[in-house]
Amino acid sequence: MSDDTKFPAAQAAVEEYHSIEEQMGHPEVAADPAKMRKLGRRHAELGVIVAAYQKYCGVRDDLEAAQELAGEDESFAQEAKRLEEQLPEAEEALRTALIPRDPDDARDTIMEIKAGTGGEEAALFAGDLLRMYTRYAEKRGWKVEVLSENSTELGGVKDCEVAFRSKGTPEPADGVWASLKYEGGVHRVQRVPVTESQGRIQTSAAGVYVFPEADDDTDEIEIDPKDIRVDTYMSSGAGGQGVNTTYSAVRLTYLPTGMMVTMQDERSQIQNREAAMRVLKSRLLAIKHEEEAAEAADLRHSQVRSLDRSERIRTYNFPENRIVDHRTGYKAYNLDQVLDGDLQAVIDSDIQADEADRLARAAGGND
Repeated sequence: MSDDTKFPAAQAAVEEYHSIEEQMGHPEVAADPAKMRKLGRRHAELGVIVAAYQKYCGVRDDLEAAQELAGEDESFAQEAKRLEEQLPEAEEALRTALIPRDPDDARDTIMEIKAGTGGEEAALFAGDLLRMYTRYAEKRGWKVEVLSENSTELGGVKDCEVAFRSKGTPEPADGVWASLKYEGGVHRVQRVPVTESQGRIQTSAAGVYVFPEADDDTDEIEIDPKDIRVDTYMSSGAGGQGVNTTYSAVRLTYLPTGMMVTMQDERSQIQNREAAMRVLKSRLLAIKHEEEAAEAADLRHSQVRSLDRSERIRTYNFPENRIVDHRTGYKAYNLDQVLDGDLQAVIDSDIQADEADRLARAAGGND
């Protein structure tokens, strides 16, 4: 591959890509899971740029060679013409790959779902959302782990915390966070509740909060033990289920902010404490990244993925079998399929709007 001063950022990405490959081959790095995960994510992120750069350089070099031989052979003239048409497309693909993307895209994700206004109906809808995301994750081949779930007697969900994990180290665009980061906000449902005897349509809501998961053995989030208050108590469940005679439930309070995480679904206090710390670290990582992005005017956060948890992002209308994403204008009449996990088209509308926003911001920055 010849040098190209036109895309120094791409050349820098290639150099970093090969440097990371070399580092991953060192025994001491291979023996460090946290280091390998961090390098693996960056390697996958850079791989997209490297592939686009190689494609661009290949077309460019072939074009130069064909142009040199075009005067001697008509077939090379035709080849040069074909390559001239391909070069702008390859160059545009490279420019797109070079636009900064969310560095968390390849990360796993923790999601919180909480029933909002609407009483039992809101809890039933929160349960529908939990099943929708679980089935969507299964279609994507992700691992689903319910960290905590506070259920109602009718089968609804008052609140829950779920971890979604991919297998291996995916390309950034295929990462869990790359898709689920758009789900945060208020989800509104319109339907006749099972508790409604008059057949009247009721509107209720559930809140969804998502954040990239911090690595278990990472030092990217350091928590001073003195900043954590640990409370233990007896766990309990709906209808008397899960009642425990030992103090296995755990509540962690992060004193600097007052943030609390409660876990009681595991059988032991140690397991609940580990799960609570996992969620707490991930919440703090999300806050850290938001602050960094705000300070640097980072492009990772678009207008599509609002950080406002009170924003209404989507409506699920059962009588019309309709789903609407209010940020992108996406509308479809296959709500039953969406709730069964066929969510990709809805998410794709957010991804496409996000990409258009990043392209516009990058173009504005180049003016």
